Amino acid sequence: MTAPPRPLEIRFRRVTRRLEIDFDDDTKVSLPAELLRVESPSAAVQGHSPDQKQTVPGKRDVGIAGVEPVGHYAVRIKFTDGHDTGIFSWALLHRMSQEQTALWDAYLAALAQKGLSRDP
Repeated sequence: MTAPPRPLEIRFRRVTRRLEIDFDDDTKVSLPAELLRVESPSAAVQGHSPDQKQTVPGKRDVGIAGVEPVGHYAVRIKFTDGHDTGIFSWALLHRMSQEQTALWDAYLAALAQKGLSRDP
């Protein structure tokens, strides 16, 4: 079993509202704050089972207020809407970068199905 990729550099861009990560496997990640917020690994978003996952509306303008290391394996992202309970492991962020289009499409479909909006 190979070790998960580790970050070499992490940046958050306030203006573009993106988290950028350069991993040691040469992967360069750029994830929008909105996607990170609505896919937060917190229990408030994911629930305690897949059928409890919440569709989080109104986060089009959410930004990243800060990023704080959690051990050597993850970061806690503090969002401008006050949410800060999700712990994003390096493996999760790497996977999210690879699945970004599918995650985004599923989010938009869930909003539409529930009659919700990205707008606050």
